[in-house]
Amino acid sequence: MEKLTFSFKNTKPVQRPVHVGVVASGDLEVIFKPTDKKETTLHIVTGSDGFKEVWQNVLNRFFERYPLLADIEINDFGATPGVVNLRLTQAMEALNDEK
Repeated sequence: MEKLTFSFKNTKPVQRPVHVGVVASGDLEVIFKPTDKKETTLHIVTGSDGFKEVWQNVLNRFFERYPLLADIEINDFGATPGVVNLRLTQAMEALNDEK
């Protein structure tokens, strides 16, 4: 298990918590929580060691498009970068759907 932490200077505050996905073979869960901090923080627990650079690239692309300000927890069980992006996008869309 590897634990990763990332921070991003984002500007669009998350107003409510959101939870998408499940931790199962080849999948992950994403939890967005509102924050009063000035940056987005991500805490990732992954069963796949040695992929910090891949995580960084996926997260950079996502936050360039969606500058969400939140505390984010990701629990990963071997998801591919495409699934990571899908779950992050689902969480973002869930925020919009619950208005």
